[in-house]
Amino acid sequence: MKTLSILIFAMLVYTTASAQQALWGAQEIISPEIHANNTVTLRLMAPEATKVEITGDFLPTQITQTPRGESEVPGVAALTKNANGVWEYTTSSPLAPELYSYVMIVNGVRVTDPNNPYSMRDIASVTSYFIIGGGIGDLFKVNNVPHGTVSRHWYHSPGLNITRRITIYTPPGYETSNESYPVFYLLHGAGGDEEAWMALGRASQILDNLIAQGKAKPMIVVMTNGNAGQTAAPGESDRGLYKPSFMGDTRMDGAFEAAFPDIINFVESNFRTINTKAGRAIAGLSMGGFHSLHISKEYPDKFDYVGLFSSAIGVSQQNATSPVYQNFDEKLRRQFATPPKLYWVACGTTDFLYQANLDYIKLLADNNYPHVYRESDGGHIWRNWRVYLTDLVPMLFR
Repeated sequence: MKTLSILIFAMLVYTTASAQQALWGAQEIISPEIHANNTVTLRLMAPEATKVEITGDFLPTQITQTPRGESEVPGVAALTKNANGVWEYTTSSPLAPELYSYVMIVNGVRVTDPNNPYSMRDIASVTSYFIIGGGIGDLFKVNNVPHGTVSRHWYHSPGLNITRRITIYTPPGYETSNESYPVFYLLHGAGGDEEAWMALGRASQILDNLIAQGKAKPMIVVMTNGNAGQTAAPGESDRGLYKPSFMGDTRMDGAFEAAFPDIINFVESNFRTINTKAGRAIAGLSMGGFHSLHISKEYPDKFDYVGLFSSAIGVSQQNATSPVYQNFDEKLRRQFATPPKLYWVACGTTDFLYQANLDYIKLLADNNYPHVYRESDGGHIWRNWRVYLTDLVPMLFR
C-alpha cells in the first residue's frame, strides 16, 4: 500500500509538472521586463534559432509599399543570444507612456512572445502587447476606479434582414440608478468588428478612467459591427472559426448606413437613454469615420456630436450608386443648417488618407460649416485612434 501511494504521488507530481510545462512552454523567462527607467527588455528562449528579430511600434518606423500606396510600418531590430540560448533585446532609450504591440521573428517566422500571455487580434494578425504607465498610458490601464459593464447583445436588423451582435458599455452605476444616459455610437475600421474598440482601442478602460476623473460625462457606448454581411465578429457567429480578412466582409455600399436606425431603435428600446439629438454622438475610425460621416448627414436630426478619425473620406465616389452617397453637398448643407454642437475631424500627418482629410476640411471651411480639426504625428494606426478617443470623449454631451 505504501509503495502504491508513493507511485500515485509520483505520477501526480509528473502530471502536474508536465501540464505546467505544456502551459508555459518550459520558459521561466520574464518578457517583457519593464525597468524602473521605462526601458524594456524582451526575451525569447530559442537555442536552436539562427536569427531572432523583433518588430513593434516602439521602434523607429520605416516606409513600405502596400496595396494602398506607401505606408509607415514599425522597424525591425535584432536580438542577441546569450550563452544559455536566450535571445534578448533592450530598448535603446526609455519608452514614453503608451500601449505598445510587437511580435518576434524567429528564422523568418513571425510569432507572439511565448512568455507574454497578453495579446490582441487586429483582423487576422495577433500581436503581444505591454503598457508603459504614466500620462496617457494610465488611461489604457485597469485602475482602482468604478467600472462600467461591457455586454454583448443580439438585435434584429429589418434593414439588413439579419440578426446581428453589438457590444455595449454602460457606465458605472447604471444598474443601480434610474437615470437616463446619452449614447455614443463608436464605429470600427475596415477588417474590424464589434470587438475592435474593446480589444485594440481600450475603450472601456478609457471610459472608466475619464469618468472617474470627472473629465467625461457618464455615457452608454455602443460598438457596432460595420460589416453589413457579418452577423458578429469572426469566431462569434454561425460561420465558425474562419480567418478574417481586411475587406472580405466589408461592404461600403450604403447598406450599413441606411440600416443604422435599426441599431438606434434597439438601444433606445432596451436601455435608459436620452432620445434626443443632444443625447447622441457618433464617431469612427477609417471606414468607421466614412460610415459616421454618411450616417450623420443621412440622419441630420439624430446626432449633435460627430467624430471622424482618419476617415476614409472620398471613397463614396466609388460607390455612388447607393442613395446614401448621392446628393452629398445637398445633404451636408441640410446637416449644417442646424449644425451639430461638435463636428470633430482628426488625422495623422503621414496617414495615407491625410490629403483626403485636408480636402474635406477645406470643403467645410469654404462653406463656413463649423468644425474642429486636429492633426497628430503618425499614420493609420491604433495609437492615434486611442488618443483621438481620449480627446473626443471629454467634449461629448457638454
